Amino acid sequence: MSRSVACIDIREGKVFLAKRQNTGDMGGRWEFPGGKIDAGEDFETAIKREMNEEFGVEVEVFEKLCDVTFEHKGKECFVDAFRVHFAEDGLSRRFTLTEHTDYKWEDFNKIPELNFVDSDLKIYTKLKEMGL
Repeated sequence: MSRSVACIDIREGKVFLAKRQNTGDMGGRWEFPGGKIDAGEDFETAIKREMNEEFGVEVEVFEKLCDVTFEHKGKECFVDAFRVHFAEDGLSRRFTLTEHTDYKWEDFNKIPELNFVDSDLKIYTKLKEMGL
């Protein structure tokens, strides 16, 4: 079983999205940033580590919004989505990207129009049902 976290930072109707590197099954697609939880980590520790590693930014972690399951290469995977707040917006000073090729603040309702990662589309659907 694989367990990951997804980070949802929504400000004034815009959500922070990151574009994956062009490798792997979901390469070149947009996603909610996040990553795998390492052995011994809790959700908050994993989120803070991942956002620091991937963007060089500190993040405040709030409530869990939802979770989804999906299958990847015959293996069941779990993703827990949390509301977060980045200490910086990445606009006045660009984030340092290590796992992505780009990022942007996008209108939350435009996510279905993007080439979005399948598992994160499940998160998007749940968030819409919650009224976000």
